Amino acid sequence: MESLSLAQKSLITKARTLGSGAGKLKLDDAVCAYLVSVIVEDLGLKDRFSEFKTAAIPFYTDQDLEKLTIPGVRFLDVMTRLVNISRDADTYFACLASLHTRRLKLQRIMRKQAFPSMDQVGPRGLLQFGSLSPKGLATLLFWRKWIFDIDNRVAQETGYVFEPILAFAIGGMPVAQGKSPIRRESDKTKGRQVDCVLGTEFAYEMKLRVTIAASGQGRWAEELQFPIDCQKSGYKPILVVFDPTKNVKLDELEKAFRAAGGEAHIGPDAWSHLDAKAGPTMATFIEKYVRKPIADLIAAAPEKLPDITFSDQGRALKITVGEEVLVVPRDEVLQDFGDEDAIPEDAAEQLPGID
Repeated sequence: MESLSLAQKSLITKARTLGSGAGKLKLDDAVCAYLVSVIVEDLGLKDRFSEFKTAAIPFYTDQDLEKLTIPGVRFLDVMTRLVNISRDADTYFACLASLHTRRLKLQRIMRKQAFPSMDQVGPRGLLQFGSLSPKGLATLLFWRKWIFDIDNRVAQETGYVFEPILAFAIGGMPVAQGKSPIRRESDKTKGRQVDCVLGTEFAYEMKLRVTIAASGQGRWAEELQFPIDCQKSGYKPILVVFDPTKNVKLDELEKAFRAAGGEAHIGPDAWSHLDAKAGPTMATFIEKYVRKPIADLIAAAPEKLPDITFSDQGRALKITVGEEVLVVPRDEVLQDFGDEDAIPEDAAEQLPGID
C-alpha cells in the first residue's frame, strides 16, 4: 500500500485545523476517524474497512457535533487506505473537514453569543416606543439583536465555506482580488475576486440566485463587466446559477457571459456541470452535502410561517418552531462576537489545501 504523499499529508493537516490562538479549533484523531467512516459509507466501501462495523452517524444530524467521534481507530492508517482505494478521497476529506469545522464553530457561537446590552440596542427602540410596554419592547430588542448577530455569523461562516468547497471539489480555487489573474480592463494593475479559477482557462462566477431586485447601478455594471474582464485576461467566463427562476436580470447576465465567449449553467444544468467537472467521487460530495440539503430546504419552505418562540432558560435557549424543539446549551462564559462582513475577502485562504 502506497503511503500518503507530502501534498496529501499537508492537505489533511490543514483540513484538521481552523483558526489560531484562543479560538483555534483542531480536529483530533477520533473526530477525523468519524469523518473517514462517513466517507467510507458514502462511497460504498464498508466491506473494505472492518474498523467501521456499525452505520456511521449521518453528517447532518441533530446530535451534539462535538460528540461525533470514533475513538480507538488509527486515523492515518484508515485515511491512507482510503486514498489508495479512491483517488479523490483526500479532496473529499478536506472538503468534509472544512464543512465540519465551520459547523462546529457555529455551534460554539450559538452557545457563547451574549445577549446585547441596552447601550447597544436602546436607541433602536425610539421608532417603536409605545407599541409595547417598555419591558416588552426591551425584550424584543434583545432577542432581535441576538438573532441578527447569529444570522450575521452564519452568513460569514457560510461565505468561508460554500463557494470555496465547490471550487475545490471541481479542482479549482477561489482567488482574492490581490492574487487574481483576472485584471480589470479599466485598470490593469487591479485584480478581480473570482469565485473559482480552474487551471489557466476558466473563471467561474457562482451564485445561488439572481434576483430582479436592482442592485446599485455601479454594482450591476460590475457584474456585467466581469465576463469582459475574464475574456480580456485570457480566461473563459462561466456563470453558474443554482436557482433556475428566470427574470430579466438573469437573462441580461447570461447574455453578457455568452457575448464574452463564455458559458452559462442555470438550475439543474448548473449542478450537472459541476458534477461533470468534479468526477464521480467529488460529485458524490456535492450531491450529499451541498445540492440535496439546499434542494430539501427550498422544497420545504412553508407558504405560511409556523409559530416560533424563543425561551431563555438560563443554561440553555429553547427554540420552538411549530411542534419542533431545538435546545441550545449555553456556556457560563459568554462573549460578544461583534458584527463581521458576511462574505470574507480571504475566503480563498480558509479552505485547507489552497495556498
